[in-house]
Amino acid sequence: MNNFENNQVQLAAEALKNGEMILLFDSDDREGETDFVIPANRVTPAHVYNMRKDGGGLICVAIHPSAAGKLGLPFYSDILRNSDLNGDGKILRKMVEKDGDIPYDSKSSFSLWVNHRDTFTGITDKDRSLTISRIGEFVNKAMNGMDVDLSSEFRSPGHVSLLRAADGLVNKRAGQTELSVVLAEFAGIIPAMAICEMLDGTNGLALSKEDAIKFADEHGLVFIEGKDVIQEYNNTN
Repeated sequence: MNNFENNQVQLAAEALKNGEMILLFDSDDREGETDFVIPANRVTPAHVYNMRKDGGGLICVAIHPSAAGKLGLPFYSDILRNSDLNGDGKILRKMVEKDGDIPYDSKSSFSLWVNHRDTFTGITDKDRSLTISRIGEFVNKAMNGMDVDLSSEFRSPGHVSLLRAADGLVNKRAGQTELSVVLAEFAGIIPAMAICEMLDGTNGLALSKEDAIKFADEHGLVFIEGKDVIQEYNNTN
């Protein structure tokens, strides 16, 4: 792993390489949210429990665009846009996000929702950790040029949301999806990252950056801001 100009990037990359959770804040002028981030292939039931208890947001897996392409993962908006269900599909096509629908971005990164075929309901900590960790292994195979068939181990719909990072990563879109994948590249690990937003249990909003930093300090976690990830990415590309 390379040395980085920004010390927080260095610390975050080292933690992820060791299979540890970090906290990643996107930016004040975007979602303004902090996510738990951990390599997907290292996720255990305890990690899922921690994310749903201390985070409370949606537990997803962010996937490198190259791997997503090899795995055949579409953007969900494209599925709706091309749908022929319900007659001529007009209803579903009307649901596709339009310019201005998302106040912080132009397009979401949602792809398919999956469960591993060896799960029961798919929602338990054990079930979700199996789905997430195996997705990580499939991404590893895809990135190494191996033939991959998601249907061999996964079914859809399911309880784990897969996110497809934008081509160009943070130069195209600077969401948690792309930021976490870039951190995986920095760490030299499989670019499939489990992420989950931290929510505030008192005001119904995202946990503030200040409270997220406090949580990181109290639990010995690395906290990093998206602007530092982007700056480091642009310095090295």
